[in-house]
Amino acid sequence: MIIPFAEMEEKALPNFKGGEKQYNVKMFTEGNHKIMQGRLVPGASIGLHTHETDCEVIFITSGTGMVVDDGKEHVVCKGMALFCPKDHAHTLINDSQEDLCFYAAVIEQ
Repeated sequence: MIIPFAEMEEKALPNFKGGEKQYNVKMFTEGNHKIMQGRLVPGASIGLHTHETDCEVIFITSGTGMVVDDGKEHVVCKGMALFCPKDHAHTLINDSQEDLCFYAAVIEQ
């Protein structure tokens, strides 16, 4: 299945999961599964949350930022990926001066 992100409208989700500013996203859903093209402007974040019934993979395509993964801070940049398995917690923060862009897949288990 091809997902035409270039043809999709970007939506702004304010304070997503309790984060700062807004999460800009183009989202494909099928059942409980989601594949997203996301963007965080400088100072924006996705709030800390636990994946109770699913797992998530995030692949950074441009920019830099910070991930807090199970309480540990990590700097992330283009070409890096984060895997958050079921029952683990993470947040994604754009603490830079440019947009942080990424793809994310949330797969229900």
